[in-house]
Amino acid sequence: MAADAFVMLADMTEAIPPEPTLPPPDLLRSQFPGLSEDVAALDGAAGTQVPQAVIDAVGGALASAMANTHGVFAASERTDRVVEAARLALADLLGGHPGGVVLGPNMTTLTFHLADTLARDWDHGDEVVVSSLDHDANIRPWVLAAERAGASVLIAEVDPSTGELPAEAVASVLSERTRLVAVTAASNLIGTKPDIPAITALAHQAGALSYIDGVHATAHGPVDVAALGADFYACSSYKFCGPHTGCVIARPELLERLTPAKLLPSPTSVPDRFERGTPAFELLAGVTAAIDWLAGLAGSTGSRRERLRASFDAIETHTQALLRTLLQGLAEIETVELVGSPRRRASTVAFTVRGQHPQEVAESLAARGVSVWHGDNYAFELVRRLGHETTGGVVRASIVLYNTQAEIDRLLEAVAGL
Repeated sequence: MAADAFVMLADMTEAIPPEPTLPPPDLLRSQFPGLSEDVAALDGAAGTQVPQAVIDAVGGALASAMANTHGVFAASERTDRVVEAARLALADLLGGHPGGVVLGPNMTTLTFHLADTLARDWDHGDEVVVSSLDHDANIRPWVLAAERAGASVLIAEVDPSTGELPAEAVASVLSERTRLVAVTAASNLIGTKPDIPAITALAHQAGALSYIDGVHATAHGPVDVAALGADFYACSSYKFCGPHTGCVIARPELLERLTPAKLLPSPTSVPDRFERGTPAFELLAGVTAAIDWLAGLAGSTGSRRERLRASFDAIETHTQALLRTLLQGLAEIETVELVGSPRRRASTVAFTVRGQHPQEVAESLAARGVSVWHGDNYAFELVRRLGHETTGGVVRASIVLYNTQAEIDRLLEAVAGL
């Protein structure tokens, strides 16, 4: 090889940026006061702990002079800035427009509200598609709204042998009368990540809107609502190291076409007209702090959106490595049955232990310093399809960014000793 070719290769090597990585585990975990207890916190799918930066932001907002929004005095203007900052941060996190960020107390409340709003345009003979993979918060609001409108609900069925939701399952229940397809981006019970771009493309071909539950998915990897083809994307910040709030993001022009029920004197502009009542402004300060903290984990250059993508790439690499260890370890324990075997999954695992009720397993693990959840975890329809409705559901272990190999080892040792 010529000398100049070696120089070219060296230059190319130097130009390749390093893979983003998370801070060392001890340094990262030291920022979470809630992790100070001697417990393996493998319960993140039900809500993560929060870093000190978020606690400080919420406390700082409460300590400052704040008032309701849209006033002409300093305290109200300060609150306006807090709300706007939260919209901008969430838009950067999800890849959407801040003018399409609807804020609310949680995903469930917002989904009920959006279901009522969208159902105003449904009629007898119209159809709504939901999936048996989903958390009930992305099923029941649509079922109830359809009943009130006289529309029908069809269910895209999960493959019970694998826990997969193929795009073909959605295609099989679509028709020219389909008005909405509601599906999760990641199962909160077994981690399955359906092919959302393929599903939303099918929905749009049928002339339907798509409503994506991103509550579980958002914590586990980069999100781009445009690439997903999501007309609506819902998430909750307490799943990604923030306070207990939620949001739905949509294109502002889509929200402009909708007329939600609201108080007469409340704002008529988008997205404000979708937000009922006075929000918890101090928690919105915590949302921005959580997103800024996440943006600083693995990326120090570029826009906040670019830094967030680097951080979530690193989070996904870390959690998927731990997931592989957990799955292999559980598979080697004779008394354990893994529930679901999807090809693409978030770092969440459901299992049962032969001869023991899931609650007994969870209690035994808690006594050994391991936190996991048990039951149906609100994935009510999925538990029925998987055959665990009458046996107490499953045990669920979920891995998030601050979990470590030592915690996985502790869980495996505890399960093996049951």
